[in-house]
Amino acid sequence: MVRIICNIVVVVVVVVLVLFQEIQGSSGQQTYVNNKQLDCDKNYANTLGYVCNGVASSCLSYLTFRSTLIYDSPATIGYLLSADPSQIAQINNISDVQTIPTDTLLIVPVNCTCFSNSNNSNNSNSSTNTTSTVSSSSYQHNASYVLKTTSETYFTVSNNTYEGLTTCQAMKAQNPYYYRDLLVGMRLSVPLSCACPTSNQTHSGFNYLLTYLVNWGESIESIANTFAGAADNQTILLANELSPDSIIFPFTPLLVPLRTHPTKLNTAALSPPPPPSPPSSTEFSVGNTTTTSSPKWVFVGAGVGGAALLLLAFSGFLFCFFFRRRRNQKPVHGSTPQPTGETLSELPDYSAVPPDSKSWSVSSEGVRYAIGSLTAYKFEELQKATGFFGESNRIKGSVYRGSFNGDDAAVKVMKGDVSDEINILRQINHSSIIRLSGFCVHDGNTYLVYEYAENGSLSDWLHSNSKTASYSTSNLGWKQRVQIAYDVADALNYLHNYTSPPYIHKNLKTSNILLDGHLRAKVANFGLARSLPENQDLQLTRHVVGTHGYMAPEYIENGLVTPKLDVYAFGVVMLELLSGREAARGGRDGNNKKNGEDEEDGEEELLSATIRQVLGGQNVRDKLRGFIDPCLGHQYPLDLAYSLAQLAKNCIGTRDDLNSRPAMAEVFMTLSKILSSSMDWDPSDELEHSRSLNSRR
Repeated sequence: MVRIICNIVVVVVVVVLVLFQEIQGSSGQQTYVNNKQLDCDKNYANTLGYVCNGVASSCLSYLTFRSTLIYDSPATIGYLLSADPSQIAQINNISDVQTIPTDTLLIVPVNCTCFSNSNNSNNSNSSTNTTSTVSSSSYQHNASYVLKTTSETYFTVSNNTYEGLTTCQAMKAQNPYYYRDLLVGMRLSVPLSCACPTSNQTHSGFNYLLTYLVNWGESIESIANTFAGAADNQTILLANELSPDSIIFPFTPLLVPLRTHPTKLNTAALSPPPPPSPPSSTEFSVGNTTTTSSPKWVFVGAGVGGAALLLLAFSGFLFCFFFRRRRNQKPVHGSTPQPTGETLSELPDYSAVPPDSKSWSVSSEGVRYAIGSLTAYKFEELQKATGFFGESNRIKGSVYRGSFNGDDAAVKVMKGDVSDEINILRQINHSSIIRLSGFCVHDGNTYLVYEYAENGSLSDWLHSNSKTASYSTSNLGWKQRVQIAYDVADALNYLHNYTSPPYIHKNLKTSNILLDGHLRAKVANFGLARSLPENQDLQLTRHVVGTHGYMAPEYIENGLVTPKLDVYAFGVVMLELLSGREAARGGRDGNNKKNGEDEEDGEEELLSATIRQVLGGQNVRDKLRGFIDPCLGHQYPLDLAYSLAQLAKNCIGTRDDLNSRPAMAEVFMTLSKILSSSMDWDPSDELEHSRSLNSRR
């Protein structure tokens, strides 16, 4: 009887060990990033790459990538990810030159290798203890990226361009450039997240690991279903050290263990699941019996069951041990039997840390949603519309006039990433903001199709001394100038207060204000525009870019970006409308003299400084008359001109206090009154008043 019991104990121990081996078969591979990739100033361990704990130091691995307007073929995606386009095409069942619809989820085979990363990073923020030393080994697939615009950062490259396949922390750790020193043309190392299976995973039949990019509305279950039996819920949870109650976030990587090579994804399985009913169930097969149990109790049941079996086995072992000793030996009084052998390791704790209550946000998602209501043109259509981009159709620079079914449009040729401008313009709708109607991507260039502004830029009308100007300032009367100022103020007020999120134009100037056939203004060129995060009214930037004469002092000196930046530039625009002068004149070559003024070479005149002299001290009316554009003659109301000049001066404010400037809503209301009074003004009244003054003399 004792021998039978001991044999049973041995069997139980074997079963327990097998059970433990199966439970650990795909467990504890990596820690889920849990949205910590958005906090670039902190080097969390799980943001620096997947640790090298696999059997092999190098292996075949897989990434996923969602196509965009720019990266829309195996060739372009392969170039971005340093992957083989032919392999991308083959595994996704497409040709290597095929254009892929935007937001298509693709599998990308890569070679994943363990690298020893030891980098004395100089990218730390000064508020986080100067430099930090990163020393670790991590799996990664190395790509490289050349910065194309001044607005690109470690954050935007990792989260937007590479869609979360890397992190800003990993990029800062593996690049020598301080994050404030990034410049266009720099080549950055991009460590893409990948991993090789552990011995436990391969023992359980999981031979490959895929880095999956989570999207909105997806769950562990829907992700597992896309791989048609090659993966399962529990395996994914264990591989990422998640519990069934853990939250996964969009645009974060998730490791998916696979039994076989992946094939074209079953994207139909990715549709957002219905609202969860408490609690969902998962089937488990034991022998020939299938039972249904809540997945949240999988780990609890396994742990309790394992503990019970261990206790039973241990009790049986003690029973056998003592019975045999009692048969073969006399008992030793006062002694305590000590268990021998190795202690079984405890199961890892898979309970998730409660997630942050902060809602997930990211500054931008590239151009993947840019199609929207925009027309996708073929390059041949643009060639035909613009006369093959002939010189006769060139408006200025890289902007061409085109005709589409009898309607004129402006076609702008741009290089680099223009996703920010596309995404802004497709979300806003205002009569005083230029409308983007379509786009085309061809040979690395992006062609944007805008509504056509027949009368060119405001700069061309105001600064007739420009060699390219074909307009005369004498054609812009007082009422038209005030109307233009009103239109621009209306557009800025809309951007600051009626869009979600609010936007700052950042590059307002007369050359970016276009005039339609009725001389109504439309604000254009949103390439530098910046959105403001929720509940924030300022940002800092390391790249100060803009046009001299329009940039506010706090932006030039400290990189401070607030809506008051646009207010300052708008004040300068109003002064240009008043005076007909350029925002900055003179300078090193003494050029841009106007109206017979004598300026010494090397001296520079800023309108923002000139207006303080005009409105200060004595003889303000006479100085104001001398400041106003001579092209207006006496065809303007001096009192309203003074009001407009005073408003412009207020918009510029004092050098050291941006809060001295009014908000755009206040500026817009004041301009509304000036416009209303201007429309009621009769030029003959001003002529009679001038004659009356002359007769008194």
